[in-house]
Amino acid sequence: MKDNYEETLTMQAQPLSAFDDQTSDDQTSGGQISGNQVRVEISNHHNDSAGSESMPGNQQGSAGQSTANQLAEDQYRAGAYSMLAELLRQPPQQELLKTVTGLADVVEEKDDFAVAMSMLGLSARAATVNELDDEFHALFIGLGRGELVPYGSWYLTGFLMEKPLGVLREDLARMGFARNDDTCEPEDHVAALCEVMALLIDEDRDLDQQRIFFDVHISPWLGQFYTDLSEARSAVFYRSVARFGKAFFDFEKQYLAMSV
Repeated sequence: MKDNYEETLTMQAQPLSAFDDQTSDDQTSGGQISGNQVRVEISNHHNDSAGSESMPGNQQGSAGQSTANQLAEDQYRAGAYSMLAELLRQPPQQELLKTVTGLADVVEEKDDFAVAMSMLGLSARAATVNELDDEFHALFIGLGRGELVPYGSWYLTGFLMEKPLGVLREDLARMGFARNDDTCEPEDHVAALCEVMALLIDEDRDLDQQRIFFDVHISPWLGQFYTDLSEARSAVFYRSVARFGKAFFDFEKQYLAMSV
């Protein structure tokens, strides 16, 4: 394994596809992700900020470093959301699978997030596109219905297209997002919600807006979804996706709470 995260592969996430941002004509690039990037060092960021208070002569430099750290954290978080969206939207193709294998060489540290990321890369290294196509269909499509139903309304009410979806659509409209005409999935699909979070971060939306969206539309059910995915009979590669997703979900809860 490589000695540190700086040597790991950097991934350019594919363009976000479920939503149009009606607030800007700019193209959304999607985040970039590498092993170091996806594992954000929150404690280091806050320690740097605290330390700057005791060094008046270095305040300007510390402020600049803090801003750089924040920009890096935002990039890394958006990249993680984009990668999860790609993995949960459709069966991974070879280019994405090849990129994810780079995460296998990430870990020297042994925390849950780093191990989950490395395990995802190892699982991708052992998988084939055809195998993942079969696995994805068994999990999420099936004959009539897949083993899992990856929609917020289902997890929150036991039914599809219920009140949580209506609330989500109202909030998306207020934020300036509209579903693409060629997207058939409801907006509360797990991949679509990951895409929204990536867009909010990429566009430097206020952290309060990110936190409220996460708390209302993601936090109440996504942890259970990842637990169900990790235990699904058809899951092989996607158990590693679930482990990484749950580790990142737990990280996001902590990150957004610390940013209050």
